[in-house]
Amino acid sequence: MRFLFLRFVPFASMAKQISDLRLVIATLCAALIALCAPAEAQQPKTIHRIGYLGAGSTASAGHHAKAFTEGLREHGYVEGQNIAIEYRWAEGKLERLPAFVADFIRLKVDVLVSSATPAIKVAKEQTSTNPIVMAGVTDPVGSGFVTSLARPAGNVTGLTHLAPDLTGKRLELLKEVIPRITRVGVLWNPQQPGQALAFKESQLAAQQLKLAVISMEARNRKDIEKVLSGTSKERAEAILELPDPVIFLNRQLIAEIANKSRLPAMYSFREYVEAGGLMSYGTSFPGLFHRAATYVDKILKGAKPGDLPV
Repeated sequence: MRFLFLRFVPFASMAKQISDLRLVIATLCAALIALCAPAEAQQPKTIHRIGYLGAGSTASAGHHAKAFTEGLREHGYVEGQNIAIEYRWAEGKLERLPAFVADFIRLKVDVLVSSATPAIKVAKEQTSTNPIVMAGVTDPVGSGFVTSLARPAGNVTGLTHLAPDLTGKRLELLKEVIPRITRVGVLWNPQQPGQALAFKESQLAAQQLKLAVISMEARNRKDIEKVLSGTSKERAEAILELPDPVIFLNRQLIAEIANKSRLPAMYSFREYVEAGGLMSYGTSFPGLFHRAATYVDKILKGAKPGDLPV
């Protein structure tokens, strides 16, 4: 025979057990909230603001901005989460730069970033306190942006593509491909800081290769069309382009005129070749912007621009 035994539990005792259970649950919930609180406290309280100033347009240099944001992402910065990037594009109209820089200062950006020498010049003139990161300029020392490459000593630092031997190498490669050339037209912008030094370097390098240099000064699109399409007794047999934001913005036009005139040309950046130019030899601008993110990261973490070597 089988029996079922039941233990009688008084109602008061049962109520006490339920009350104790609720107390345990409440305690556990409080503990979980306490554990989550430190994690929430670690989230950034403010979003860092970055001012990105381009001398060109999104169409001509949007890939530079993309390389920059990819570099930032590798350091843990994501737009909309812990950083906000204010983009300004001059679209080749450099007279817009002062207003853009003033806007960045008004917005109190944590860092201003640009690769255009004219933009860095304007920024340096308007502020001596806001950190400025160069994403590759021609001559930061000669332009007065930094005291020296090793010790910038101010509010500007970053990267430079200054390399005197590059000009000689470009001319050497140009002559190797077209051995018959004796006169090279150097396309440059005398209005921009650093261009005079670059032109002088091209003259010295040309002398070593026994090449005559023809100066092709271009300050805007009309100048570019004029110097490349014009005819003279000293007509150039080839072209060497010197890095400049205005010239870079018009690379499609330059490549078209050079090809139509059957003028072999050597350029500083691969974007010219992608636009139809013959060949290029030099640094990668997307690579420079990608590396500029490292400087931004260090500055946002407390480093002073003057302490970061160019």
